[in-house]
Amino acid sequence: MKRVAIYCGSRHGNSEKYAQAAAAVATALAQQGIGIVYGGSKTGLMGIVADAALAAGGEVTGVIPDALTRREVAHPGLTALHHVDSMHTRKAMMADLADAFIALPGGVGTLDEMIEIWCWAGMGAHSKPCLCYDVDNYWQPLFDLLSHVRQEGFAHGNEQLLRASTPADLLQQLSR
Repeated sequence: MKRVAIYCGSRHGNSEKYAQAAAAVATALAQQGIGIVYGGSKTGLMGIVADAALAAGGEVTGVIPDALTRREVAHPGLTALHHVDSMHTRKAMMADLADAFIALPGGVGTLDEMIEIWCWAGMGAHSKPCLCYDVDNYWQPLFDLLSHVRQEGFAHGNEQLLRASTPADLLQQLSR
């Protein structure tokens, strides 16, 4: 595994545990020689992921749409930063550059990106792992919803959305 895409908040959230988890995941990946592809921002958890991975000697590639460059404030110190014309282009480029996908806590944008890439796996567009890093059960409501979707007969495909709650568990899930 060469690179993983990380989707996460451009804000810090209401608890320091999210920042700590973002830094721990990024550091663990960098220490294993796994590069990170992410949204290119220096704000929120996105900035923490980039800074922690870089501090641990990792490779960090950002992909930021021109429309978000000012709002999310592009990170100036990345290994590489790609400016793209749209979110669609960002998603496609991140998918091409990554060997797996991880969602840390975040908002609707994070959820959108993870659900879309997981849906692509279900349609056979790729066979790369999709994983939620579950900080203090942050993603439990999503897994409850997915269980409801299955119970009501609307799920199809066998692509599983994986889940980890420690960096060691995350690395193990990615190595399968």
